[in-house]
Amino acid sequence: MKTATTPSRAVLLACSFAFIIVQLDVTIVNVALPRMGRDLGASVGDLQWVVDAYTLGFAVFLLSAGVLGDKFGSRRVFLAGFWLFTLASLACAAATGAVMLNLARAVQGIGAALLVPSSLAILNAAYAHDKAQLAKAVGWWTAAGGVSIAIGPVLGAVLLELAGWRSIFWVNIPLCLAGGWLTLRTVPAAAGKDPGRAFDMPGQLLAVVALTAFIGAVIEVHALGWTHAVVQGGLALAAAAFAVFLLVEERSKAPMLPLALFRSAGFSGAVAFGVLVNFAYYGVIFVLSFYLQSVRGYTALAAGVMFLPLTGTFIFSNIASGRVSARTGLRTPMIVGGVIGAGGYALLGLFGISDHAGFWAMLPGLALIPAGMGLAVPAMTTSILSSVGTGQAGTASAVLNTARQVGGALGVAVYGSMVASVYPGAAMSGLRIALAISAVLLLAAAGIAWQCVGRAGRVGRVSEA
Repeated sequence: MKTATTPSRAVLLACSFAFIIVQLDVTIVNVALPRMGRDLGASVGDLQWVVDAYTLGFAVFLLSAGVLGDKFGSRRVFLAGFWLFTLASLACAAATGAVMLNLARAVQGIGAALLVPSSLAILNAAYAHDKAQLAKAVGWWTAAGGVSIAIGPVLGAVLLELAGWRSIFWVNIPLCLAGGWLTLRTVPAAAGKDPGRAFDMPGQLLAVVALTAFIGAVIEVHALGWTHAVVQGGLALAAAAFAVFLLVEERSKAPMLPLALFRSAGFSGAVAFGVLVNFAYYGVIFVLSFYLQSVRGYTALAAGVMFLPLTGTFIFSNIASGRVSARTGLRTPMIVGGVIGAGGYALLGLFGISDHAGFWAMLPGLALIPAGMGLAVPAMTTSILSSVGTGQAGTASAVLNTARQVGGALGVAVYGSMVASVYPGAAMSGLRIALAISAVLLLAAAGIAWQCVGRAGRVGRVSEA
């Protein structure tokens, strides 16, 4: 048991470095894509995969990374994630063509997959003696990711002007080294380790096939449409692989994904909550960006500035979430956050989307959406960690983050199809419908939290044996 607070805070800092790196590389590359295209002779399709390859590598290997962390120790997998991300970043910076760059970005995504579930498992072990402190730590961890998302485009633009596009990958190196050094100094070697856990190779392979086919097909919806044979074939393969995966896991003596986890209402409810929240949020962000630039005529920089309330409010509500959870329990911030987020989507759809609505008309909705999500998401994550033992924390957090990635990708595809028309009126109508659907989804998420998350009051301290 850790009795001193300093080691736990150092562990939190190491885990926060990991999430900063993972989230930073989601946004920092966007401003550099045109310069990359000119230097590497890359097509628009090649440049799309600079972003999508990272997403694909991350989403596909999350489940496997969670299992590896539970079997071999979260600390070992966490360190492997830092080293792999470092090497992949060096390869990105040294890329001489689009193929090399996109392959390196996919490896970066795999490194990110190793970092996220293991970081949450390490936090769960570090604060196992005090669930109230765990809730606060997850809030700070989430806020760190929010900060990196906010500064990503700005930092990318500065580095692009000062040192060229390759420098946006060099910036990962000191962050990875600092995170690795802190991990070696502060995280116990046996954190979250279950050496007796078997490695379910059939389950691993089927999960990779199902997720690759699904995410890949959803990514291609924008270029090919829902009716294209590649998209429909990918979705069919994903469904078939997932069905076989469930059969294999049900019959396996040592499944990679114990289906018994979903018998816990708190676990399954938190996963469903995460899918709905990500579907709504990432779908709306995608179509709102399209609307601002393609319909309203804002520059990319102006559109980026208009999104700052989203990331700024996230940071404060993430931090507040841990304090609210410690006082009231996990269910309250999830319910209240869902309702606030629903109100934000409704306000944005009613008053912020029109030919004449400017930033100030959009601001209330843009502020309330992240305020609600930022309040709910750390509590949701803590609910997942609290519903399993430390030996399954990596797998549990990987399930949650995989489900959220799937929800976000599907939201982008569905909402993107609704506003695909270049006719302004059609795009605005599609965006309003998307916002209305998102409001309903967030209310549904709040209802799920009401029904599934434990009614216990405060998140208390765990007694020691």
